[in-house]
Amino acid sequence: MAARAPVGKGRRQGLPLLLLLAGGVAAAGKMKVVEEPNSFGLNNPFLPPSNRLQPKAAPSPISGPEHLFKLAGKCFGYVESTYKYEFCPFYNVTQHEQTFRWNAYNGILGIWHEWEIENNTFVGMWMREGDSCETKNRETKVLLVCGKKNRLAQVSEPSTCVYSLTFETPLVCHPHSLLVYPTLPEALQRKWDEVEQLLYDELITKQGYKKMLRVLFEEGSLLKSTRDKKEKDAQLRHLEFDSVEKCNKEYKRLSNDLQKLSDLLTQHGIAYETILFGNKDDNRITQAVGIKKSDLSTVSNADKHLNGDAETRYNAL
Repeated sequence: MAARAPVGKGRRQGLPLLLLLAGGVAAAGKMKVVEEPNSFGLNNPFLPPSNRLQPKAAPSPISGPEHLFKLAGKCFGYVESTYKYEFCPFYNVTQHEQTFRWNAYNGILGIWHEWEIENNTFVGMWMREGDSCETKNRETKVLLVCGKKNRLAQVSEPSTCVYSLTFETPLVCHPHSLLVYPTLPEALQRKWDEVEQLLYDELITKQGYKKMLRVLFEEGSLLKSTRDKKEKDAQLRHLEFDSVEKCNKEYKRLSNDLQKLSDLLTQHGIAYETILFGNKDDNRITQAVGIKKSDLSTVSNADKHLNGDAETRYNAL
């Protein structure tokens, strides 16, 4: 007679198989769409502190079509396998692992940042600055499409750590419901009219037209300004050196340019002020020349041999 396995051992061996079969059935089952609004994505107080959502940035101000503002303060969920996704318009997108694992994932896939605009029409919402993912932060683009009711209809991850959500709502079914122009104040509408006239008269290129519209959309708080970010990145790149030798070389180059500019200003009788910037850490003093903006054109026309633009290379008062 063959030896029988101990009851406890047999049960332990059968349990993983049972769980595997159950998991396979769940994975093969149809995705369930959760349509009702809720507030789970707003930091659930019942979660342990380590699992609560820790946003890296505050959401941008509410902007865009005014009839969409009624979505603010609501959340819409979508369940796929063991994960629940939640979209909170003008707030964030979150993901929650619905298991009993001690380290179940609860994270932010993006925080309300700016609109996606194509052909002068709102097509979606960008949620950025989500949880860290390797060398970048998670981000999500939410597409707005016409639907019979407000619901999160689809979730996908087209590329690593970049998610795509489809949100259906009757609020965007009207042909003009997502036009950008009506959402702008009258002053910006007049600016837009002027830009359109410049393009019609062929006084600007299509590329220049797009750049001018981008600035206009930034003024209307529909897009995040890229100028501050570029200036900050440029400052960081300027301060990064691989060695002390390169740092000293750059310092000498800038000192020579500064001396040339000072001599040029003195030669043409233009008043200027030397500004000293102190560094408390290493007591190093950096000099800069401040001149009036009205005199920059005189400097530029008087001497062309200086590399770069005087207004951007030196701090103008």
